[in-house]
Amino acid sequence: MDHEAVVEAALKAAEISYERPHPRSFLVRLPGQHKLATMTWLTVSDQALHVEAFFCRRPDENHLEFYRWLLTKNGAMYGVHFAVDKVGDVHLVGRLPLAAVSAQELDRLLGCVLTYADEWFDRALELGFASSIRREWEWRVKRGESLANLRAFEGIIERAGRDG
Repeated sequence: MDHEAVVEAALKAAEISYERPHPRSFLVRLPGQHKLATMTWLTVSDQALHVEAFFCRRPDENHLEFYRWLLTKNGAMYGVHFAVDKVGDVHLVGRLPLAAVSAQELDRLLGCVLTYADEWFDRALELGFASSIRREWEWRVKRGESLANLRAFEGIIERAGRDG
């Protein structure tokens, strides 16, 4: 079976934006609402389809709680899990046996990547980047800049105001 052809046909059928920067590889763009885009690599090897998507960079603070939260999510995830690279950046990674590669399974797998990346992105930022978010909020307020893309973090600002 030509697994690359199966992947490409599935991406086309689902009307998912992708590029082919290398042989056996697909760089897929999954559009979201909280995380605007999740760039996801699909790489066909001799044994499996490898999946990797960048989730967020290494947290600035609250490392223990941040990584604990990621690990609690891993147990309930399908197809991919959170992993940390050598600099501490967080990725969603997984492997699908070649025998399981089908349009239906790719749809399920990419749906999971998108759901995990998009639905959990704001919480990850709250846990690992609250001080940066507060500074950005204050900077924008001071200059009269739009807060539209920071509204999801209003709770952080309100808690900071209450706490002092």
